[in-house]
Amino acid sequence: MFVRVGLIMSALLLWAVGSFAQGVGPNQQFFPVHDFRNDWLVYDQAYKSYVPFIDEQHELVPSVSFFLDIESNRRYSLLVSTRQDGFLFIDAALKRKLIANEWLVLNLDSLYRVYRKPELFLTLHGSPGVEDKMVFIGHRKSTTQKNVIVADTRLSILPRRLSVYANFFTLCLLFIVAINAYLFNFHHRAFLRFFNLADLLSVTVRDELFLVNRPLSRTNLLFLMNQSFITAYLYLIIQSKNIDLFLSRALLLRGQGLLDLTLTFFELSFLAFFLLLAKYLFIVTIGGLYRLEEVVNLHFFKAMQSSLVFFTAGAICVATIAANTPTTTTWPSMWLIVPFVGFYVIRLALLYVVIANKAIVKNLYLFSYLCIVELIPLTIGVRFAL
Repeated sequence: MFVRVGLIMSALLLWAVGSFAQGVGPNQQFFPVHDFRNDWLVYDQAYKSYVPFIDEQHELVPSVSFFLDIESNRRYSLLVSTRQDGFLFIDAALKRKLIANEWLVLNLDSLYRVYRKPELFLTLHGSPGVEDKMVFIGHRKSTTQKNVIVADTRLSILPRRLSVYANFFTLCLLFIVAINAYLFNFHHRAFLRFFNLADLLSVTVRDELFLVNRPLSRTNLLFLMNQSFITAYLYLIIQSKNIDLFLSRALLLRGQGLLDLTLTFFELSFLAFFLLLAKYLFIVTIGGLYRLEEVVNLHFFKAMQSSLVFFTAGAICVATIAANTPTTTTWPSMWLIVPFVGFYVIRLALLYVVIANKAIVKNLYLFSYLCIVELIPLTIGVRFAL
């Protein structure tokens, strides 16, 4: 009896392996790597979350979903087919219409370059149930592929498990908090001056030589570096929410591991730091042309002070919102354009009033100077950012 059961089980196993190896996709051009037939999820109104698909309970549900691990399946393809017309959603955004009985082939490397996320949430909407839906991860067959002979060996090589800190943004935020704690304790006087909202909005400027008249001093450079860290942090969060600034996904094609994100963070921080230094040299040059040398340092200090206050408050708000929204939520770009443009317009008006109160200068010269160093770069940046 046991021999008969063993033969039956072996036959079933050989039949399943043989059918699995026949190929899937258009004209069976792909070897199946993973079948999602057991990975379906549906949204449950009672639990307010996604639960596994159960035939008896969810056979009439028109939308089914699944998580797609694209980082672990690079160089493969996603194969989707339905017997009736439907729609494909990626991270809750409509992407493709599914034609009945036609295979949709998506390259996972392309998806990774577009979304720069290790995992995507896909939804198929159309006919109820899952019987008419087929989704595979497949590897395209090669015409020159040779048979692989597996030899028995006692040596077993298994992949090493990597302990990666998943929430990079929390770790990065702790790093920025530590930097600010250092500045608060060892540069207390300057810290209180930079983060003083009353001083920022004051038209009458308190002239402190160690801050205003020495823009490239060690203290100012430390706070400038702090602003660069905050800027890079905001930039990475914005990028993680599917908002592509300056086509950055085509430039920063690193992985999603802790080391990759850390290297990208420091690269962006140093880039922002050198751009801020370049801006100071730019306003020095333009100020010399308009004979405004006496207000150049004041302009740079006020711009740096306002940016520190705004970007720090922005980092706190963005981190709070990101922590309380699903990771698959896509943020509208207008959420960024409105506050950032509003901040720079208000800062432009503040700089105008402060500089006009500090020095005797013609309004036309001052307005032209501020347009060149503040308004024109803002206009160009908004034009090409999104």
